[in-house]
Amino acid sequence: MTKRRIATSGAPEALGPYSQAIDTGAQVFCSGQVGIDPASGDLVVGGIKAEAQPALRNLGALLDPARVR
Repeated sequence: MTKRRIATSGAPEALGPYSQAIDTGAQVFCSGQVGIDPASGDLVVGGIKAEAQPALRNLGALLDPARVR
């Protein structure tokens, strides 16, 4: 199985010894995303509703490179 590491500035950098995402060609494995603004590195305040939108944008930023093969 071929694995391709996905790294993007559109999502927060991985804080540990892991990748933001891995694309195997058949599946994409993403690290957990939280409501962090990737530009500033700050957690969005305002509760779950406010944090959910940037978390989903971060996830989308990781999935976009996987669509291009």
